[in-house]
Amino acid sequence: MFRGVANLNLDVKGRMAIPARYREQLMAECDGQLVVTVDRDRCLLIYPLPEWENIEQALVRLPSLNPQARKLQRLLIGHATETGFDSQGRILIPTPLREFASLGKKVVLIGQGRRFELWDEQGWSTSRDGWLQERSDEELELPEALSSLSF
Repeated sequence: MFRGVANLNLDVKGRMAIPARYREQLMAECDGQLVVTVDRDRCLLIYPLPEWENIEQALVRLPSLNPQARKLQRLLIGHATETGFDSQGRILIPTPLREFASLGKKVVLIGQGRRFELWDEQGWSTSRDGWLQERSDEELELPEALSSLSF
């Protein structure tokens, strides 16, 4: 499981060093092969290849006559790009994906369980602060499946 926040830098070619605490696990799990795609929140999603293949199969099975399903397929599958570690433990974030997420030099990698999110540092701070201000903890409504969860 991937968790935690890491502040990182993109170099001028769009390469980013994956933190060492994740590299060994990613090498064991998927030989360093990753898939990067877009998210509707204007960040990027980074999946280990086997995890992405499961998601891709589920997306492909969605009904093609459903407009929402087609939009989701176009966004996620259409932008999916394979990448892998170079000899220095870096991955390349392609230019179109960097532009989509408005990634500058300073980025934030957020562990989200089976995937990562990659945000521009300022975009992450703005979004995070906005979510925290939307509602107080007392007003937060959890889905029924999470109602028995304790924090």
